Amino acid sequence: MKSISRLTLIINWKSLVIALMAIAATWASLRFNIRADYPLTIISTAVIFPIVFSIGHAYKRREITLDDYGTIKAHGRAIYFAARDWLPEHSRDRLDHVETALHKLLKATRDLFKGSLDDMPGHERDVYAAFSDLSLFIKRMREEGLAGGECSRCNQYLSKMIISFEHAKHVYQYRTPRTLRAFSDFFIVVLPVLYGPYFANEAAEYHPYLAYVMPVLFAIILVGLDNIQTHLEDPFDQIGPDDVSINAEKFVELLSAGEEETNTQFS
Repeated sequence: MKSISRLTLIINWKSLVIALMAIAATWASLRFNIRADYPLTIISTAVIFPIVFSIGHAYKRREITLDDYGTIKAHGRAIYFAARDWLPEHSRDRLDHVETALHKLLKATRDLFKGSLDDMPGHERDVYAAFSDLSLFIKRMREEGLAGGECSRCNQYLSKMIISFEHAKHVYQYRTPRTLRAFSDFFIVVLPVLYGPYFANEAAEYHPYLAYVMPVLFAIILVGLDNIQTHLEDPFDQIGPDDVSINAEKFVELLSAGEEETNTQFS
């Protein structure tokens, strides 16, 4: 079932419409004996190259986002370990405080990236409110006896988390070049129709029932590449299987699990 659902992300209604247009153009060319031997380099220049470039750029954006997400989690966990292990006295209230702050941060980040750009200002305020809570928590640890050098290190962790969030936010805000996408979208619609005489010319060597295989494959390949690029464009929309999923609840749950294992070892 997963394979079928993933296939529908690549082959969809747009593929069907373009394929029908290509079939109609091929039928008309065969019907009125309109034949031509167009060079296939036009396809690679007008469609394949721009789409492949956009796919590569979108994939790099996703990888950058994964790195930033990992940085936020890793430094958040480091602050948690500091709260648990760097002070002489164990405090359940202190750990509850940092767990709540980290959960609030990841949840607000998830809400921002899954929401629309129109709602971004409100969600961004929530994210920075969570960062503010973490900053106040580090101040609390200083008041509870954490050494100044270790507090400075925790503030560096927090600074790196904020930098990574800003990187990920810019990926969310800005897309790959829109004019390049508009260029390829235009030719994805036009070329299968304009190449009707080419398909008719090539069909002279095929069985009559195979005359329409090439235009259908032509449409499916071009639209499929465009759909792949579209799904990679926004790594946070949770539509495609390659999106970045922010799981705040699991992150906090694993923090608590790690604490229980530590307590068991030293009990």
